[in-house]
Amino acid sequence: MPSISTAKVTLPGDTQILIEREFDAPARLVWKAYTTPELVKRWWGGNHGIVTSAEIDLRPGGSWRYVMTADGGFEVAFHGEYREVDAPGRLVNTEIYEGAPDGVGVVTTTLTEMDGRTLLSQLCDYGTRQVRDAVIDSGMETGMQSSFDELEKVAVSLG
Repeated sequence: MPSISTAKVTLPGDTQILIEREFDAPARLVWKAYTTPELVKRWWGGNHGIVTSAEIDLRPGGSWRYVMTADGGFEVAFHGEYREVDAPGRLVNTEIYEGAPDGVGVVTTTLTEMDGRTLLSQLCDYGTRQVRDAVIDSGMETGMQSSFDELEKVAVSLG
């Protein structure tokens, strides 16, 4: 049964955001949906716009960049570099919102499968409390919840 807006967001440290959400799909399918450009285009924007570009060079040292035209007509873009890639269980990458390029985050994503379902855990470290709080205040949780709802739909559709 799909989950809707069930991600839990906590603040485990002064510079960190922890996001945890269970998906009704095995880890290999969540990973595939999370790391395949044409699939990312289907979920990353959630219900807030159209993803116009998803570029992924999935290897340590490789880069990624996602661009969305938001419902208000403005462009939203993020990019970063992969530091660790261990399919289908762990991904570590940097994350930079191009609208505020001084705020670099390091995101550690782990996928843990249990009985055909997957727990996704993302620990985001922004280096300073100021940047972390700016991310929280940006409305990131609303966007993340709808994106993860769509990610689950895409992952389930792959089964």
